Amino acid sequence: MGLKITSPGLLTTVQDLGRFGLMAKGFSQSGAMDADAFLTANRLLSNNDSEGALEMTLMGISGEFTEDCVIAVTGADMGWQLNDKELIRYQATEVKKGDKIKSTAAKNGMRAYLAVAGGFDIPVVLGSYSTNLKCGIGGFHGRKIQTGDELPFRFERGQLLAKYKGTSEIPTYDDEEITVRVVLGPQDDYFTEDGKKTFLSSPYTVTMESDRMGIRLDGEKIEATDGVDIISDGIALGSVQIPSSGKPIIMMADRQTTGGYAKIATVISVDIPKIAQTKPGAKLYFKAVSPAEAQKIYKRHKRELAWLEYRLLF
Repeated sequence: MGLKITSPGLLTTVQDLGRFGLMAKGFSQSGAMDADAFLTANRLLSNNDSEGALEMTLMGISGEFTEDCVIAVTGADMGWQLNDKELIRYQATEVKKGDKIKSTAAKNGMRAYLAVAGGFDIPVVLGSYSTNLKCGIGGFHGRKIQTGDELPFRFERGQLLAKYKGTSEIPTYDDEEITVRVVLGPQDDYFTEDGKKTFLSSPYTVTMESDRMGIRLDGEKIEATDGVDIISDGIALGSVQIPSSGKPIIMMADRQTTGGYAKIATVISVDIPKIAQTKPGAKLYFKAVSPAEAQKIYKRHKRELAWLEYRLLF
């Protein structure tokens, strides 16, 4: 079969790169919060980039393998063990039927990913494996993983396609202060010059109310020119909404499709994983970059990810 869950963690769902092209119909994008960690897990196993994997928040799963396989765990350090011995993150690891995996609360970082060679044998819904909890679709029966669930593997041991080789560099997520780069707009003209200076110079604290929908921040109120209400329009990943409280909300994977608050800026895509791994209580600073700078940063990051894939193949 696959992986039988004995402890599901706090919030564990199946995610991929997201469900695209359906926001106009009211479906959130969903997908992995930390796309870099997610992609690395799949590439360590020579899976397709969009293969579904488990995303765990703050605490990982425990379970038993009921089929031989090869796995990779990336993202936050959750004290992973296989048969009571340390399981190294960011490398492909062969597991046998009957092997037991367990974890603890995250030692650093916020979210971890577990991928299996060949992927989990679950249906594609509206073009994606991702779980949309609000709509109850995708993933494993459209819900979070529960105790007793058994996620089947797509391939039996003799059919494994993984060319598992080597390891990938293990990132750290223990920064108590992070800087996030943003492109100002599309509604930065709704805010006073002092308000924009406050946004770009003041520290903001990640709050306990943060989730897959949005990262809620506490700090200095951002001054608007004449209110923050707008005619509802689309919300991109990383949009920084300023509600009537004046406190920023960074919109994430499970964000609503439209919103009626002005967006002072948008976090560049390269920095989204950094936010996804930031725990409540951390300090966050915003730094403005131009669209041209954001594009250069993105292209450089894509080259780095492509180099990882090349290195794992040869």
